[in-house]
Amino acid sequence: LVSVPACCSARYNLALLAFFGFFLLYALRVNLSVALVDMVEPNTSLAKNTTSNVCPEHSSTINVPRNTTGEKYSWDADTQGWILGSFFYGYIITQVPGGYLASKIGGKLLLGFGIFGTSVFTLLTPLAANLGVGYLIAVRALEGLGEGVTFPAMHSMWSSWAPPLERSKLLSISYAGAQLGTVVSLPLSGLICYYMNWVYVFYIFGALGVLWFFFWMWLVSDTPETHSSISLAEREYILSSLKDQLSTQKSVPWRPMLESLPLWAIVVAHFSYNWTFYTLLTLLPTYMKEILRFDAQENGFLSALPYFGCWLCIILSGQIADYLREKQKFSTVCVRKCFTLIGMIGPAVFLVAAGFIGCNYGLAVAFVTISTTLGGFCTSGYSINHLDIAPSYAGILLGITNSFATIPGMVGPVIAKNLTHNNTVGEWQTVFYIAASINLFGAIFFALFASGEVQDWAVSGYHLHRN
Repeated sequence: LVSVPACCSARYNLALLAFFGFFLLYALRVNLSVALVDMVEPNTSLAKNTTSNVCPEHSSTINVPRNTTGEKYSWDADTQGWILGSFFYGYIITQVPGGYLASKIGGKLLLGFGIFGTSVFTLLTPLAANLGVGYLIAVRALEGLGEGVTFPAMHSMWSSWAPPLERSKLLSISYAGAQLGTVVSLPLSGLICYYMNWVYVFYIFGALGVLWFFFWMWLVSDTPETHSSISLAEREYILSSLKDQLSTQKSVPWRPMLESLPLWAIVVAHFSYNWTFYTLLTLLPTYMKEILRFDAQENGFLSALPYFGCWLCIILSGQIADYLREKQKFSTVCVRKCFTLIGMIGPAVFLVAAGFIGCNYGLAVAFVTISTTLGGFCTSGYSINHLDIAPSYAGILLGITNSFATIPGMVGPVIAKNLTHNNTVGEWQTVFYIAASINLFGAIFFALFASGEVQDWAVSGYHLHRN
């Protein structure tokens, strides 16, 4: 197989457009948590006296007069929790149907309309907030429905676009957009709220999403065969590299799929990883504010730093993973297991360490940043293992594992909030311990039971030689 150069190739164009798609997707997802601070009347937020007195107060910066023209709503802490959580309730519903639909109608339309729908509902957010909290929760849940199909749809597209030895590279480029979206939109949403008005957070990102949709529909196609401007050499290269990996059977082998241990290895790893990820994403600002007495909101750059590290790590580890498989002849399963172990045990160690450094703010930021950065190795670990074990059903498999992996987003922060009623350092150490031990368990489980080979049930003709 002669490899076809990457520059300007159809598959790398797809990776780049997907990168921007996921960038916007995560910008649309996290912008509410920033804007919410400005949407709520100051006195209805949590009472100030919950701050722990372990650490000295940091001198607060002089406030620049900020724009205060936006509407203010009197939502209490519980209501805010529901508003922030409502997204996941929509998100979990469309995971498996998204994977199934993508295998039927193709990932292009599904991913395109998923992001388009999310963008439209984002544009409607200020209106919904004005109509009442119920409307806002409904709009957020609908955004979740739209975003739920995106990852399975993308996995499904890569199953017919990504040559096996370029999988880590192509997928890490496309999914790294999510991390960069978090990095850019957290501080940017803060600035927009600060200098303009919180409604523009939703208008600007929503409009960009609609714009992306037109490019996507115009430039992308579901398979190399249907692409209008792909070179003959590249089409041949992709098709021949995938010829023994794809199934032609129309029905989905649900039973052997659900009985497959390598699939459950991914489920456990995905669940464990997300537990730490979501706990940090939602509670880090609280920890910094309540324990370390440092307002992360005032310093959007520092709250974005961990995700920037993760983004760099995803891109680099994708290159390294494929280099090891192609040039150094490491087996796929060996690379997937090693990267998952680094990407889950590393964060666990630094997370626990973050609970023990007292009031050293710089060290806390450093440890949390290292913890999140190392997590980037997982993208070339368990995260794309679906494509190794069953390329034809990768979208459905991702739907299954992502459904399980959405539960920590709904449960993790709630449990952590319940454990930290008095905001003592000890209580927070417990939160970090739980996250670290779940990570450790996930890493070990994956290392024991994961596979790098296409499973028997995932290739056509499987039913013939079962007996």
